[in-house]
Amino acid sequence: MKILTWITSFIAWLQIVFSPLFFGCVFGLIVYGIYPTTTGLVVGILIAALGLIAGIIFATRVWKKKGTVDFISRVSASPELDDLEKDGKTMQKQKE
Repeated sequence: MKILTWITSFIAWLQIVFSPLFFGCVFGLIVYGIYPTTTGLVVGILIAALGLIAGIIFATRVWKKKGTVDFISRVSASPELDDLEKDGKTMQKQKE
C-alpha cells in the first residue's frame, strides 16, 4: 500500500512542478521569439530552467509541509461543491 501512496504523491508533486515550468517555458519562448539569436535562445532556456527550479523548490516545500496530494485536492476543489455541503447541513437542521 505504501507504493500506491508514494505514486500518487509523486504524481501530485509533478503537477505542482509543471505549473511554474510551463510559465517559464512560455516566457522563454516569448523571449526567443522576440530575439531569435543565440543570446535569445540562451536567455529563453535560462528562463525555462528557472521555472523548473522554482517548481521543484515549491513542490518540495509543499510536500514537506502539507503533502502534495492534500495541496492538489484543495486547489482542485470546486467552491460549488463546498456550498452544497453547507446547504445539506442546513437542510438537515431545518428538518429536525
